[in-house]
Amino acid sequence: MTMRDAARSFGTGVAGLYRRYAEWLVAISWKRFIVLSILLMIVAGVLSGIPPFTWDLVPPTKIAASRVHTEQGDTEVTVDEHGVQIRRKADPATGKPSSEIRIDQNGVQLNRRGDAPADDAQDETLAGLAQEIRSEIAEAVNEARGQRIVHVRLGDHLASVAFLFILLSAVIKVAYAGRVKAEAHAAQAQEVADAESLKRQVLEARMAAMQAQVEPHFLFNTLASIDHLIEVDPPRASRMQKQLIALLRASMPSMRETNATLGRELDVVRPYVEILKMRMGERLRAEIAVPEGLYSADFPPMMLQSLVENAIKHGLEPKPDGGALAVMAEVVHGKLAVTVADTGVGFARAATTGTGTGLNNIRERLQLLYGSAAELRITGNTPAGTRASIVVPYRAT
Repeated sequence: MTMRDAARSFGTGVAGLYRRYAEWLVAISWKRFIVLSILLMIVAGVLSGIPPFTWDLVPPTKIAASRVHTEQGDTEVTVDEHGVQIRRKADPATGKPSSEIRIDQNGVQLNRRGDAPADDAQDETLAGLAQEIRSEIAEAVNEARGQRIVHVRLGDHLASVAFLFILLSAVIKVAYAGRVKAEAHAAQAQEVADAESLKRQVLEARMAAMQAQVEPHFLFNTLASIDHLIEVDPPRASRMQKQLIALLRASMPSMRETNATLGRELDVVRPYVEILKMRMGERLRAEIAVPEGLYSADFPPMMLQSLVENAIKHGLEPKPDGGALAVMAEVVHGKLAVTVADTGVGFARAATTGTGTGLNNIRERLQLLYGSAAELRITGNTPAGTRASIVVPYRAT
């Protein structure tokens, strides 16, 4: 393994450890983090006072004891571990020093020996010499204070290192928590987008299947009616056949496209209604009152036909004397409202009431196509029946 590979492997390992540690920090609460931090500071304080953290990395400098003795005239000066002593030479008669001055931690002391007579001149000389020595010592002490003796132990900075580690951990916890939250939001948004996309595909496939079917039983019933009318009323059979051809011709483009216009949807509804009028006779009265200026407005495919089919199948056909059907459209507050109203038995009151799958499909498709900007409204009609309205944003092509 080369040095470059080793460095890359080491970097990968460090990054992995950092990621796992950061994930653990994010997983624990701030309360637990604070408790663990306090425990770490306590442990650091305890360890700093026990071996091996009490061992010296750099031993302290020791000053070796020394003794200096000097004579000047009849005066002796001695510097040792006890301090500074200034003594007059011994009296030849007695063999003892007549007086001495001691400078130590207690200050300056003047002592006379035996019955030595007072000698103010020599005492003054000794006092002056003591003062000079004391001044020199003070200067030496002041100079020594400016010099630091290195004394380093393993535990000296243990508490500081622990505090720095806690501070860095807190920063990592805050930073990584923001990163994790951002990644979670992104993953959630992607999951929602994927779910919406899948839901849209399912609904579109469902609508494509419904469009491809074009109500097979309706086609079979219409073809059966045409076959019957050919024998009893050929002109009426011919009209019904032409309406069926017009219906299929208008339905084919809608089956292949996801976007349509209101005018194209009306081209599908008109022959559908005309065929049912021929089958139901006087029991069905239909009116399409849509301004031509709205024919170019965008409108989702196959929804209008579903509303018309529900109105006839579940509202008018179950009613013995039938009723009226009206298709209307208007623009209100920037939105296109297309309404199918009938005077049938009323919503969900017929014995032929289905499961509501068709209306649910319309609501789901409107939600996917327009979000909250579109809706399906089901209300009662006056004096009887049901009003179903599809409201979408108004956009003219």
